[in-house]
Amino acid sequence: MSAPATASRPTSGPGRDRSGRGPARGAGRGPGATPATSTCPAFDDPRQALDDPRQANYVQHGWNVTGDAYRMDEDGWFWYEARTDDMIVSAGYNIAGPEVEGALLAHPAVAECACIAAPDDERGAIVKAFVVLKEGFAPGDALTRELQEHVKQSIAPYKYPRAVEYVEGLPRTETGKLQRFRLRQMEEQRAREGRDA
Repeated sequence: MSAPATASRPTSGPGRDRSGRGPARGAGRGPGATPATSTCPAFDDPRQALDDPRQANYVQHGWNVTGDAYRMDEDGWFWYEARTDDMIVSAGYNIAGPEVEGALLAHPAVAECACIAAPDDERGAIVKAFVVLKEGFAPGDALTRELQEHVKQSIAPYKYPRAVEYVEGLPRTETGKLQRFRLRQMEEQRAREGRDA
């Protein structure tokens, strides 16, 4: 996340530095880090991007906010964690959904999976995994416990999926990109319906 004459830093919000305190949104400024200095195919003139109302989300206090989460190590190097919309904050812990997915995919029963933040009254959100099983494996409580234990042993105990739902397939774009936002919307709807019941 650096380029010549470009400053970078992790932030927790507009203008707030989060250096060395775990995953945070990435931000940069300088030549090549702002929309006005790059070509933007959505506009005839790249300067039109500055008038776009979405800029309030992407440019804050002179910093271009990337939408990615990074952590900065003791030496000042940035390490990519996940897209910020794929980060799960559970009981104050920042958990990268793709990291949990990677651990689950290493289990021999898992063909594909997606992990999202599911609303939870106690923790704010929990890690929920949607799992497509390989042929020859059947869903059940024993397999769920096995997958949870596998994640605990593979990455960290607090990152395991507290909820696992077995599905036939995952929502994807025509080009095959996983659409986690559709799973998040489904869980949010379920939570609303549960509160209304």
